[in-house]
Amino acid sequence: MKTMNHNENNQTVMLFPFDPEVFWQRVRVIIREEVSRVEKATPVTSMYETPGLEYKPLYKTEEICNLFQISKPTIYAWVECGKLKPVKIRSRVFFLWQDIQELLKEGRKDAAA
Repeated sequence: MKTMNHNENNQTVMLFPFDPEVFWQRVRVIIREEVSRVEKATPVTSMYETPGLEYKPLYKTEEICNLFQISKPTIYAWVECGKLKPVKIRSRVFFLWQDIQELLKEGRKDAAA
């Protein structure tokens, strides 16, 4: 009866046409490329920095109420006059980050005048 010696050759067999060192080196390069690509793709912060406003593509009505310290009827009025454009996803209503930035720009122009 043959006994297995667990100390000899504990390497995992890879079924790749690569040397394991070359394979892992390529994996590391791919990961570095992906990480640098993701870091470059992060949105550029706007010159209209607002406390509490972080980059999110969509904001809920409650979040806008808290940000501008306004009530929901004010948001509905802004939608009616065209200041905000609602985006409906299924049964929920959201607002775009870019539209909120435009409102902030308008508010700063009005305050400066």
